[in-house]
Amino acid sequence: MLVNYKPQRNLLETVFLVEILKGMALTLKRMFSRPITRQYPDEKQEPFPGFRGMHALARDPRTGGPRCVACMRCVTVCPSRCIRIRYREQEGGARLVENYEIEALRCIYCGYCEEVCPVGAVVLTELYEYCSYDRESVHFSREDLLGNWDRFMAEKKYDPATYINPFWRPRGLPEERIAAGNRRKVPREWTIAGQPVGRCHRRPGGQAESGDQGVEE
Repeated sequence: MLVNYKPQRNLLETVFLVEILKGMALTLKRMFSRPITRQYPDEKQEPFPGFRGMHALARDPRTGGPRCVACMRCVTVCPSRCIRIRYREQEGGARLVENYEIEALRCIYCGYCEEVCPVGAVVLTELYEYCSYDRESVHFSREDLLGNWDRFMAEKKYDPATYINPFWRPRGLPEERIAAGNRRKVPREWTIAGQPVGRCHRRPGGQAESGDQGVEE
């Protein structure tokens, strides 16, 4: 391995403090350049689709409750063990979720719960402004998570009937590899095979174009 050592200063550089002058010159230069710091909260960053923020449970418009079917996949895959589900079985074997808890302070926001959910029930929303001085307020219950969903839909002006999170349906994934509960109508750009999740994708022929990550409404 080659190690590049800092060259030794000569007498003139030592006497005239050349390094300090260089630093001051850089500071002076930055004083007259365009600022790059975002003045939060006056200037807020608009997160990209798929941002992993506040937890929520998607509300089923038919029942008013969560879409969750208590398959327990999110509990199984969660590396931080921050999800707890309590359910009861109904006649016919269907499961009814009685409580769904997420301890947000333990969550590492990996998004695994979103990826494995077969019905698009759990989502890490694009809301990032939620802070607290106590643990209880960020230990979300079933009703808290449903309320987070309602807030998410209202603030971002999404249609709950058409909203699709990129973790539910990754861009370019073949239809047969998508869970039946997440096979919804999406923009044509989402169905182009081999494209990465991002703002740009490649159309057939290799030409790169900017893709819309929004949901078709």
